[in-house]
Amino acid sequence: MAKTAMQYVCTDCGWTGGKWFGRCPQCGQWGTVEEFREARFGSAEGPGATAGGSHTRPVAPGSLQARPITRVGPGRLTRVPTGFAEFDRVLGGGIVPGSVILVAGEPGIGKSTLLLEAAGKVAGSDGAGAKVLYVSGEESQAQVRMRATRVGAVKESLLLASTTDLATVLGLIEQEKPDLVIVDSAQTVVSDKVDGISGGSTQVREVAISLIDMAKTYGIPVLLVGHVTKDGSIAGPRTLEHLVDVVCQFEGDPQTALRMLRAVKNRFGPTDEVGCFDMGEQGIEEVNDPTGLFLSTSHDQVDGTCVTFTLDGHRSLPIEIQALVTGSVLPTPRRNTNGIDPNRLAMLAAVLYRHGHVNLLTKDLYVSTIAGGLAKEPGCDLAIVSALTSAARSKPIEKTTCAIGEISLTGQVRPVPQLNHRLSEAARLGFTKALVPVTRGKRATKPVPGLETIEVATLADALEALEVR
Repeated sequence: MAKTAMQYVCTDCGWTGGKWFGRCPQCGQWGTVEEFREARFGSAEGPGATAGGSHTRPVAPGSLQARPITRVGPGRLTRVPTGFAEFDRVLGGGIVPGSVILVAGEPGIGKSTLLLEAAGKVAGSDGAGAKVLYVSGEESQAQVRMRATRVGAVKESLLLASTTDLATVLGLIEQEKPDLVIVDSAQTVVSDKVDGISGGSTQVREVAISLIDMAKTYGIPVLLVGHVTKDGSIAGPRTLEHLVDVVCQFEGDPQTALRMLRAVKNRFGPTDEVGCFDMGEQGIEEVNDPTGLFLSTSHDQVDGTCVTFTLDGHRSLPIEIQALVTGSVLPTPRRNTNGIDPNRLAMLAAVLYRHGHVNLLTKDLYVSTIAGGLAKEPGCDLAIVSALTSAARSKPIEKTTCAIGEISLTGQVRPVPQLNHRLSEAARLGFTKALVPVTRGKRATKPVPGLETIEVATLADALEALEVR
């Protein structure tokens, strides 16, 4: 008879112990230790049970044996394409058979829409595609059908099921033997073999272990939808992320249409790739070339703008920095930012006053990016101070000029990683001049056809080159 072992687990770091703590002994977070009941067999049951309570299983002759790694073939698994080139890029070329992929994101960001549309693309048309099983624990079959009609995912090979019982889900997988399984979501499915509420640590781990075992046994890939907590971390125990093969984060600002898919863990591919998607009325569309999303379409030359190039995975994206400088009537001037670290802006304003002789300490500063772009990388510092100086002096910067570089507290312009890759992308987009840090040796800047690179060593030199000082 199965016994239930009482343990306590930290939902933030995965620490387990036999005693409850208000503060996790491992990560130091408060209020994250919860009860965890894991079913296990008693010490006197089952063949192979020893006096000490451990279980051993004798290996029969001719059965699977351990072999030297040199005698194990490399094996070739055919990946299953999702129908989205951007999704396949993040996964490393497609879905590996037998893998379990966790897709997490904030409510309403588009996780279910993305996976339902991917399910329709995998299923194909007229029943000629693969068989896909879509299990929803949050919506009925009619509700899923309504959304599938909107995104164009109504296919004959796409099977729908609405249940929250784990045994039913496993039975459907064993009965249908689909080529792909999508469970939406892992927090809504419950098992009657263990105690705990839906979405609790015990239930989430039991559901994940059962689905992983089913995926490995039959070689069926499983896509799990995961919720996130208020602080943005994946809900449930941290061990859920350790159990699955791939963990993807679906990110984006709900006020904009841009969505980003990142792999924070990937056993079968890189973790520095990013996929770009556009959320529209007819579902989600992939954006193969997102370089034009973060640049303004106006051809007028105005002051307070400067373009930089930031890295997101292997991609180099242009980010337009817009700055507004006004006189302040408040004792403490305002520092409002969008897409930029406000603490970084305060530091750059101080460096600009000390080493660039541009006093903005008593001014209200408003700095923003376009279309939800993020300019929080240190390599965007030079463009931020250039836009601020341009706005303060009312001297516009040429639209074909970009600035790339990190600024230190001493006013020096420091090198940034993969500078040549950024400059190549700048030349492709039609930029003719680029302000870059001084580099030497192996990190020296390589000439780029059609792009004039101006190396600057200090902040003062950069402002002189831009003619905004």
